[in-house]
Amino acid sequence: MTSIDRRTLLGTGVALGFGSIGAAASAAPPGRPDKPRPGKPAPKDHRTETLRRWAKDTWRSLDAMAFPSTGLVADNIDGDLTTPGTYTSPTNIGGYLWSTLIARELRLLTPGHARNRIAATLRSLERMERHEPSGMYVNWYDPSDGSMLRQWPEDGKVVHPFVSSVDMGWLGAALLVVANADPSNRKRARALFDSMRWDVFFDRGFGSGPGANVGGFWIEDPKREGVQLRAPFNGVGGPDIWYHITHHYDTAVSEARMVTYLGIITGQIPAGAYFATYRTFPPDWTWPEMPPVGEWDRYEGVDVFEGAHTYRGMRVVPGWGGSMFEELMPDLFVPEAAWAPQAWGVNHPLHVRAQREHGMDEAGYGYWGFSPSSDPAGGYREYGVDALGLNPEGYFSDQEKTDYRHDAPAAQYGDGVVTPHAGFLGMQYEPDAGFENLQRIETELGCYGAGGFLDAATTQSGQIAHRYLSLDQSMVMGALGNILLGDRLRAWFADSQVEAALRPVIGQEVFGAGQ
Repeated sequence: MTSIDRRTLLGTGVALGFGSIGAAASAAPPGRPDKPRPGKPAPKDHRTETLRRWAKDTWRSLDAMAFPSTGLVADNIDGDLTTPGTYTSPTNIGGYLWSTLIARELRLLTPGHARNRIAATLRSLERMERHEPSGMYVNWYDPSDGSMLRQWPEDGKVVHPFVSSVDMGWLGAALLVVANADPSNRKRARALFDSMRWDVFFDRGFGSGPGANVGGFWIEDPKREGVQLRAPFNGVGGPDIWYHITHHYDTAVSEARMVTYLGIITGQIPAGAYFATYRTFPPDWTWPEMPPVGEWDRYEGVDVFEGAHTYRGMRVVPGWGGSMFEELMPDLFVPEAAWAPQAWGVNHPLHVRAQREHGMDEAGYGYWGFSPSSDPAGGYREYGVDALGLNPEGYFSDQEKTDYRHDAPAAQYGDGVVTPHAGFLGMQYEPDAGFENLQRIETELGCYGAGGFLDAATTQSGQIAHRYLSLDQSMVMGALGNILLGDRLRAWFADSQVEAALRPVIGQEVFGAGQ
């Protein structure tokens, strides 16, 4: 089941142009969004100047995290932009690549500077130690020299190199984007991508269907319970590696679906794997907190329960934790709402609406946008809307971890925690409400600094996480690349070959979502 462990697993609407998306969203009924117009700049309106300022400041934080000698970006930096972190991940590196391209398009740096930055990153990737048989990188490197971390910089603990499937999904997506958006670096980016075997993560023996992706593998013995030494999946080759075979990504609304997409695109993972993940848990399971509604269907030879959770008059397909980036981060690249209008085209707008109504109406925070982020009280924590999650332990939207019960009186929520990157993801589907929400997070909560929006803020106590995470800042840049540049990031990723391989698969499904 999907869960995020920052130390071991992770690394840290259809946007038609901002000026036109509001009209398109109101004109198109749920499930039938207008067709995207990739690459067409957004018409200017009164908000464009503010959006560009946010992009410029966000880029400043990513620039401050980057090491010019290696082209690698640190995982995080303090709110004053003075002390970058001492570790990075494939997700961070991928985010820096696509953010550099968006900064180029927004004229925040010249094409030559962007080309040179990307070339430096690719040179580092070419020489960095990795799992050679699969072409996959481990989770943690030193951004100053690209060396693999074997001791955690902050406490000296031993790091057993782990290859994370979800982490690699974002680097793989970024390499495809570079190959399509930067002709001078196309060959090198494509060579790195083509060396990657996505089926090294695909366990064909899991469940009764075609299989599922594991969370990843260790390249040396981590000496952990539940970890088994075995040959790489699917004949990838090389020495045996260590899989945590009880950890699979088995929910559809998950950031990990990017790995399945890349496997389908390359022909390494069967299309049925997309349908083998849960929309909700089956209706005969008695332990989930919320009984699902829905019906059974069949796609690619796989029986699928097209379930949904009921929330505030909506039927929404939930994620594991109910967070914005589970729902919408893959959608930064794949035009899911357009390619699957009866599935993601229904669910994405409803998820954003549910997050907005939770923050504004149900919980009464006055702000919305809930996703894993820095904890304003210290550290890192998963936030989400509990009703939109399958996790029985819950991702919560406030510091008090107030539980949602569908069959209980309304809960009394406490000190909510909003993260701006979730607001930017949601703004792709609710541009007017999203823009106004972010404006107030900046001006009323004061969650803003020299590098753009700080990572998170509480809505009552006024605590702010005075930190920037490169992952979260790159999601902001990705969303702005689609909003301001007319789906530019999606256009770079979703070329004709990607569309031919992926669109027929995801486009055939009808979710149980609706209103």
